[in-house]
Amino acid sequence: MILLLDTHLLLWAAGQPERLSPTAAALLLDPANALMFSAASMWEITIKNGLGRDDFQVDPRRFWRMLLTHDYRELPVRSEHTIAVKDLPPLHKDPFDRLLIAQARTEGLTLLTCDALVSCYGEPARLV
Repeated sequence: MILLLDTHLLLWAAGQPERLSPTAAALLLDPANALMFSAASMWEITIKNGLGRDDFQVDPRRFWRMLLTHDYRELPVRSEHTIAVKDLPPLHKDPFDRLLIAQARTEGLTLLTCDALVSCYGEPARLV
């Protein structure tokens, strides 16, 4: 299965694995699963780190390189993804999460999330 991780799951996997649910940890450790991150998550981390948010205290460049070193694949943001946001019902206002949902739908990926509101979109979002 190809898994797109939401931003918080990425941060937790890298720096606070104890925050991952047992289900999330099992999915991330399963060698049959390919792990992906979105350029949108890197954008979110960069912005929120610059704002001094406590939950985004990582160096974005170092974090990006670490993900690539650990065989995560990067999903770029394409116009097709941004346009697909228009088709989403207004269940969630966070633009980063909405873009992740649109990317997962467009690319046929499973979006792993720890955000119950994101999971309200149904497939392809999976609450873990």
